[in-house]
Amino acid sequence: MVPRPELIAKPHAHSCDRRDLQPSNEPVTGESSLLKIPNLSLRHSIFMRMIALYLVVVLPIILLSLYLYSWSYNNASDELSHAAESQLAFYLDEMEREITWLELEMFDIMEDVDLRRSSVTWSLLDAVARKNSLNYAMQRLTSIKNSSALIADVCLHLRTAGKTISAKNGIDDLDGAMFHGLYTQALKREGRFLLHGDSLHLVALKLSGMKDTLPLFIVQIQLDDGQLRQSLSRVNLYETSGAFLIAETMDYALTSREEDEPLLTEYLNQRSAGTGAMLIHDWHGRTYQMNHAYSEDLQMSVVTFLPEEEVKRPLGKFKLWAWVYATATLLAVVLYSYISYKKVHKPLLLLVKGFRKMEGGVLDIRIDHNQRDEFGYLYDRFNQMIKRLQNLIEQDFKHQMMMQRAELKQLQSQINPHFLYNSFFILHSMAKVGDLERIEEFTLMIGEYFRFITRNGEDFVRLGEEVHHSRMYTEIQKLRFSRRIKVDFDELPGELEQIKVPKLIIQPIIENAYEHSLENVEQGRLSVSFEVVGKLLRIIIENSGEISDAELEELRHRLKRSSESYEMTGMINIHRRLQLAYGEESGLVLDRSELGGLKVQIQIKLADGEEDHDAQDAHRG
Repeated sequence: MVPRPELIAKPHAHSCDRRDLQPSNEPVTGESSLLKIPNLSLRHSIFMRMIALYLVVVLPIILLSLYLYSWSYNNASDELSHAAESQLAFYLDEMEREITWLELEMFDIMEDVDLRRSSVTWSLLDAVARKNSLNYAMQRLTSIKNSSALIADVCLHLRTAGKTISAKNGIDDLDGAMFHGLYTQALKREGRFLLHGDSLHLVALKLSGMKDTLPLFIVQIQLDDGQLRQSLSRVNLYETSGAFLIAETMDYALTSREEDEPLLTEYLNQRSAGTGAMLIHDWHGRTYQMNHAYSEDLQMSVVTFLPEEEVKRPLGKFKLWAWVYATATLLAVVLYSYISYKKVHKPLLLLVKGFRKMEGGVLDIRIDHNQRDEFGYLYDRFNQMIKRLQNLIEQDFKHQMMMQRAELKQLQSQINPHFLYNSFFILHSMAKVGDLERIEEFTLMIGEYFRFITRNGEDFVRLGEEVHHSRMYTEIQKLRFSRRIKVDFDELPGELEQIKVPKLIIQPIIENAYEHSLENVEQGRLSVSFEVVGKLLRIIIENSGEISDAELEELRHRLKRSSESYEMTGMINIHRRLQLAYGEESGLVLDRSELGGLKVQIQIKLADGEEDHDAQDAHRG
């Protein structure tokens, strides 16, 4: 049997007031008078504010870049000087530690017991002992020479033995003149070094302990000029830079490269003339920046020089790129202004023009936009809004009457006399047999049932409450139909319980199935299930009754054309309330059940964003 819902009376037809509709029959375009907006000056437009905001952001960056260039250009030489001076100080510290270690090696030889004994008792030693003593000294000297790359040679001058032992040249006869010269220089020296020949030397004397006598032996270490020159080259910051090593207490100076010796001479001349040593001007058409470090302990200075163009070369690239950046920024401002006008300002003016027409009462308008961007979306929604506004103006009163009649029908159907009579008969039967426990259970369910359907003040309830009410209705019906009707009622997934739905959308359909399809059958079946497909919630209600194809098609037709008719029935009531709350994708879908009867799908489009929730709240209000 097909449900036979009662009809309610048709409301009186009312016409829509069209006094405010003034068709224009032309689309809104952006080609005419776009810059002339009523009550808005160009100074207050969004376009000018966007340009001003862009300049506010960009101009400080440009000014900062210019300041950074000026600051960098003025301070680059100072930074390079500080870096060079730090490197020079480190070089002198390393050299001082190396010289100190060499002096310790010399003092260790001077305090060698075997060498002291040999030098004192040389005349008493036999040939074998003398040879062993000389070989031992040779081994010590060779070990010292191999310990440092700065050593060119290590010599031991034995006065008592008349021998000179060299780690480089072996054993030779003592040169008396050189011995006296070294002794005299060592007594008169002002620093730690002696200048012997063209090289720097470290000299230590082992005195005999007797006044006015020559030392027992002299230890001499000759520094390697080549290794000193190589160590100086490591101080150079650039390929075109160089370094000088200058002994302040003697006439000794060394360059990192032999070709820089003329520049060293010029530097020494300027320093002796008191002209300052920071800059050497116009040396073969170039200006050099000089940096100086001095060691008080070694009484030596290290100087680096760097052509001034090397200092300016990185800054020159920075200056070039600064101008390129400034030019690119100005071009970006112009390009940004043009694009903002074409892509933002003109479309906004087009939209404002459409709203101005709508404010004037012109609703027959349309904005054409062929690009698929945000403005295309806005224009599409504007056109839809205009169309919907026209429909709402025409159907507002109609919809109000339909909602009033639907509410009246809902209130009338909430208390079904047929269901109430049957409930009392069931209660009477249980009272006759004295089944107090079932009477208590049944009265509680009846009370909760009528409390739910008569509860006013809310149009929407939680889906869990709606399902619980419907499940309780089937439990009541089980007492009436005993075992004639089997009910398969699935559990509602927990994540769906809090969804807000219109009140009484499931139980009336179940009630329809009982009254029109299952009441007179010997064995019937009712199924309620739930599923979620994408953003669509489906509540599926099926029964095992009978329905013809013609009757099914008639029901589908009435649901499809429900918006064009004032006639409201139970299923149409639910269908329209769902569509009003959730949109056209929601509502009822009718089909034939695999059980043999009618299959009703309650479809609800789930909200996935705040806009959807707001839309639902608007419908509920």
